[in-house]
Order: sequence, then structure tokens, then C-alpha cells
Amino acid sequence: MEIKKSEFTISAPRVSMCPKDTKAEYAFIGRSNVGKSSLINMLCNHKGLAKTSATPGKTLLINHFIINNEWYLVDLPGYGFAKRSKTVQKQLEQMISSYILQRQQLANVFVLIDVRHDQQKIDREFVDWLGESGVPFCIVFTKADKLGPVKARMNAEKWMHALEDRWEALPPYFITSSEKKLGRDEVLDYIDEINKSLAGE
Repeated sequence: MEIKKSEFTISAPRVSMCPKDTKAEYAFIGRSNVGKSSLINMLCNHKGLAKTSATPGKTLLINHFIINNEWYLVDLPGYGFAKRSKTVQKQLEQMISSYILQRQQLANVFVLIDVRHDQQKIDREFVDWLGESGVPFCIVFTKADKLGPVKARMNAEKWMHALEDRWEALPPYFITSSEKKLGRDEVLDYIDEINKSLAGE
């Protein structure tokens, strides 16, 4: 898939204020500082599309970007950011879960995981919750350039293998680097496949 056009559409504080049309939506989410904005900008070949910030946890709204006038890329707030107040954290969790569980246009959730780290409890709980809720998702390992291809692959496989204590069938996963544009074609092709299946092609 080639992205010819990507534009910011709307920032919504709740799911009821998201775009009213029926285009498929692909949501990107991860812990704070996982490299989400950089990944979105890399996928869209649009440097300033998603705002990257030196301060983790800046995304507090549901941000929609229209891609090729055909589908939406949705930037969701990061989860588990320690410096937020409990009230803000709770509001964000409610907003994220209501979007993921109620939004009929949601075609897939991309869960971003920093490939340098072992499986963290918060990521694992989120992935298990998606599975238990029957939400289609896949895992995107980020920052592979920080490790090199062999170590990144080993870490990703170890992370996925750790799911086998509870998961019968593992979700798909991708290894990416925003710096090196690694994994870009694979992620976009995956979205393309889902779009085609939704269109009945």
C-alpha cells in the first residue's frame, strides 16, 4: 500500500465525538515513550503528522488522521504513565476502553511494545484484556534499530513466547524501526489486507 495523503482530522475527548462516517479505523496505542508518534509519522511518510514530544504522555485525546481519503489512523493516549494524577489516569482508561469496545469502525488495534524490554506487567495486562474482549489486534515491536536485527528478533520471539502460558493462538506481530523505516511495508500491507477483506475483495 502506498500512502499518498495523510491529514489530521479531529481530536476527540470521547468516543461520541469521533468522526461520524463509516471508514475503517486502525488504532495505535502503547505505553508512554514507546515511539508511537515517530512510528505514525514513519508509516505515513509525513514527518510532523503526529506530534512527537520530549515529555511522555502528551496524547490525551483520540486523534484521527485520514489516510488516502479511505481509512483512519487513530492515535490513542498511552497507558500507564506514572506522573499523571489518578483522576486523569482513570479518565484516560475509561476513554480508551470505551473507544476500543464501542467503536464499530475499529478494524484493528496495533499495540506498540519497546523491543528492548522484557514483557512488562502493564503491557501484558492490556494485551490479555484485548484478547478477552475479542478485539482484533496485533503487536508492533518498536526501536529495533537500538538492538540490531538478530537481537531484536530474539527479544520479540521471547516476548511472544511468554504469551503461550495463556494464549492458544498468538496474535500477529511486526518488528519496526522508525529510524530505519523497518517494518513499514509489512504494517501497511497488513492494513491493506484488512481493508480488502472488509470491502469483500
